[in-house]
Amino acid sequence: MNSLKLCVEVVGAHDLVPKDGQGSSSTFVELHFDGQKFRTTTKEKDLSPVWNESFYFNITDPTKLPTLPLDACIYHYNKSTSSKLVLGKVRLTGTSFVPYSDAVVLHYPLERKGLFSRTKGELGLKVFVIDDPSIRASNPLPAMESFMSTHQNLTHDYETPTPASFTNSIPKSKSRKINESRHLFHDIPKSKNGQKEEQFSPSAKPSVTFGIHEMKSEKPKAFTGVASAMDYAVKETSPFLGGGRVVGGRVIRGGNIPASTYDLVEPMQYLFVRVVKARDLPSKDLTGSLDPYVEIKVGNFKGITNHFEKNQNPEWNKVFAFARENIQSTILQVVVKDKDTIQDDLVGYVKFDLHEVQRRVPPDSPLAPEWYRIEDKHGEKIKNGELMLAVWYGTQADEAFPDAWHSDAIILPNGTTSSAAHNYSQIRSKVYHSPRLWYLRVKVIEAQDLIPSEKSRVLDAYVKVQLGNQILKTKPVQSRAMNPQWDQELLFVAAEPFEEPLIISVEDRVGNNKDETVGNLVIPLSTVEKRADDRSVHSRWYHLDKSMSSAMEGEQGKRKEKDKDKFFSRIHVNVFLDGGYHVLDESTYYSSDLRPTSKQLWKKSIGVLELGILNADVLPTKTRDGRGISDTFCVAKYGQKWVRTRTIVGNLNPKFNEQYTWEVHDPATVLTLGVFDDAHLNVNGSNGSSSKDSKIGKVRIRISTLETGRVYTNTYPLLSLQTSAGVKKMGEVHLAIRFSCTSRVNMMRLYFKPHLPKMHYSKPLNIIEQEKVRVQAMNIVVARLSRTEPPLRREVVEFMSDTDSHLWSMRRSKANINRLKTVFSGVISVGMWLGEISTWKNPVTTVLVHILFAMLVCFPQLILPTVFLYMFIIGMWKWRFRSRSPPHMDIKLSGADATNGDELDEEFDTFPTTKSSDVVRWRYDRLRSLAGRVQSVVGDIATQGERIHALVNWRDPRATTIFMAFCLVAAMVLYVVPSQVVFLAGGFYLMRHPKLRGKTPSAPLCFYRRLPALTDSML
Repeated sequence: MNSLKLCVEVVGAHDLVPKDGQGSSSTFVELHFDGQKFRTTTKEKDLSPVWNESFYFNITDPTKLPTLPLDACIYHYNKSTSSKLVLGKVRLTGTSFVPYSDAVVLHYPLERKGLFSRTKGELGLKVFVIDDPSIRASNPLPAMESFMSTHQNLTHDYETPTPASFTNSIPKSKSRKINESRHLFHDIPKSKNGQKEEQFSPSAKPSVTFGIHEMKSEKPKAFTGVASAMDYAVKETSPFLGGGRVVGGRVIRGGNIPASTYDLVEPMQYLFVRVVKARDLPSKDLTGSLDPYVEIKVGNFKGITNHFEKNQNPEWNKVFAFARENIQSTILQVVVKDKDTIQDDLVGYVKFDLHEVQRRVPPDSPLAPEWYRIEDKHGEKIKNGELMLAVWYGTQADEAFPDAWHSDAIILPNGTTSSAAHNYSQIRSKVYHSPRLWYLRVKVIEAQDLIPSEKSRVLDAYVKVQLGNQILKTKPVQSRAMNPQWDQELLFVAAEPFEEPLIISVEDRVGNNKDETVGNLVIPLSTVEKRADDRSVHSRWYHLDKSMSSAMEGEQGKRKEKDKDKFFSRIHVNVFLDGGYHVLDESTYYSSDLRPTSKQLWKKSIGVLELGILNADVLPTKTRDGRGISDTFCVAKYGQKWVRTRTIVGNLNPKFNEQYTWEVHDPATVLTLGVFDDAHLNVNGSNGSSSKDSKIGKVRIRISTLETGRVYTNTYPLLSLQTSAGVKKMGEVHLAIRFSCTSRVNMMRLYFKPHLPKMHYSKPLNIIEQEKVRVQAMNIVVARLSRTEPPLRREVVEFMSDTDSHLWSMRRSKANINRLKTVFSGVISVGMWLGEISTWKNPVTTVLVHILFAMLVCFPQLILPTVFLYMFIIGMWKWRFRSRSPPHMDIKLSGADATNGDELDEEFDTFPTTKSSDVVRWRYDRLRSLAGRVQSVVGDIATQGERIHALVNWRDPRATTIFMAFCLVAAMVLYVVPSQVVFLAGGFYLMRHPKLRGKTPSAPLCFYRRLPALTDSML
């Protein structure tokens, strides 16, 4: 028996349109889902009705649940005419259907049902999927007349089989509770005093803040790791952020909510303590010295500054931030201690009553610190010793927040302080900028007067050019006159600031694997000419030095006076920095920046992208002290700006609430966000320097898929491919995204401009060059970001930039083939439809197509308008079913749901491989088998093309003679017969009735299949 149901709780509506002519409306709601229809009771003369009625729909096919829409239409009932008028509607898609544990009440803005209808207000719904055999489907909707005149209940149960895999994914823990509070409503008469029934309405009249109080989001829960088909989808949320409640992409601001720049994250209250300095501290040692440090205590939380040796007037200037929601004390203690080898001595302390601490709201100026006289352990003021402090309440919008010590980042869930607090610089949030990259072109033209070690030997020279770790060589050239010419261009990637010089060496091949240096040249990149267009750059002659030290001196301008008139070998090169290109340092499919290198070519930004990283729920990635934990941090990348959130140590439900902003210059770019586990924290004495940060998941958001001004609040599943488990959901990340456009006209104009800078089209790079320099550019970005503090390590940067997307993968190959099938599915469907027309499978449709074909042939001017009108209608039809959330990883499209462990193990293998010879041989044989099938398909396609060529190349003289005769006759006929007649005859011939067809192929097809191809000429 099927027990899977979709529950819809109609809570209430707010601020509806009056329709009865007296400033009010009598409203009810109709629900439509999967061919089933239900209706609520009618609320007489109420523009903010409250129903609190529940309805249960049968889910006939769970696999189609993500594609089935739920329509909720709200009407005004006119008793005098027994008619209903539309007040608005709400359409929900499969992403809104969540299990009961994730369901919350959301108030959706009403949409127009018609083009000229007037609509305003909101409708509150709670929608979730439940699996409980005791719950029966609601009664079907009766006719309108019987519904308004009688109150009978019609019973009709729908029972359809449900796949067990989907049924098991629906939690049953709350089913009994839901069943006890379940009610089925059809019509409820009003009480005698005319008031609404209190048992169904929590408030007789909702206030203006109706949605804000009713939609309080639930606290995050630990992720269980049990994933179903619905768990891989993006889920829309309605959190309360700094700007107000987000409902349907709009921010509903409350009356007492102040404006804030951090309006895409939840406001988090912090107690800030700034420890500036101390003066005249009393000594505690017998020697009269003092090694002071400060300890801040708030309940069980404790923060410690660094200590100074033998300093009675230390200066720390450190800020500590304690999460207010975790503070369970009303006293703040700032204690000054003396560092000692055995036991630290108390110098003095300052107490604060947290009820008296002032609140600071930016853009107020920073709170001025004050001098406080410290007290001893007896509570008496010490004659000498003062501490400069500032204490205030604030949020993450405070400018002191980024550099502050955070208690919620290092305080473990059990209330203890992690030992990572001593290395807090490694876990704080930071903003990074990847270096500006240039293409460096080096054209080696020729050399003169080279002096080899043996003058009698023929010079076999080549030029080796090195920039950092990039080394390229020209082809070797033999020259008896010691003036070799290469005329070869080499391409490098250079990064600002230009720290490494360009080193050019002329090498002579004197034997096998033995080269001698003929001359050296060092060119600092700061002296190299830059260009931003395709103008020519003049080449130069440079002196070659015998030793590298002499070349370095010449590069630094320290060449001795006596060497100025000395004879030198020379080399002719053309070196310049090309700034007209965009240096590709990431996968071209997910580019986040398409601007050229030269800033002179940059255009104004078209908008601003704002990202709020709210929280995450992740699975344990490691164990510590016998329990599963994760040290989670997020990295977001767009353009040259990288951001890293602070690391939340030992927490499976980290709350970040950090907001970042980027300028957008092109909508065809992608924002990438990755979630990682920090493996380099020195926790419990362990050394993680050799470990790699674990990858939890990734989210990609294309800017062009975002509506302007809409706030997207969604939870994105973090998916990971694992050899043993296949695709696995590692958790979820909660994001808030908004794209604000400064000029719609400029943004629309970009759609008609080239995707890449002009130089990519005037002097394009070949594919091999692009791939080589992309790898070099990625290595430079990795090296630069790994030198920051805290560093972004290689595994993080490579994962964010998809550096392995070009490597072979059986899974990706199958997925791309399926994508190709999907692209041509429309053409295939049209071909199959035409086949059914030509075989008269549906005679009525075939006759209509005959008539349409005749009209188009007789009036060809209607063909293009008909095609474009048809495309317009298709686009408008699909607009109704457009996605309301940004696209995310699709496991079916990626082929992750149909792959096996061996294919994933091959995909994750390093390059070159590290597997055993037997495994490599087996995979090679499998690849040969697959390549053989691809080879056969390519050969068949080539055969068909060669047969067309054989019509006129006289490979088969008789076939070509027949074709020539046919062409001559066809030309003479077409000169006489109108073209419309020919097209009509040809179309009617192809669509002729099956009784007029033979069982064998037609004569033209038989003639074509007999034409020769070039297969018999292949070895």
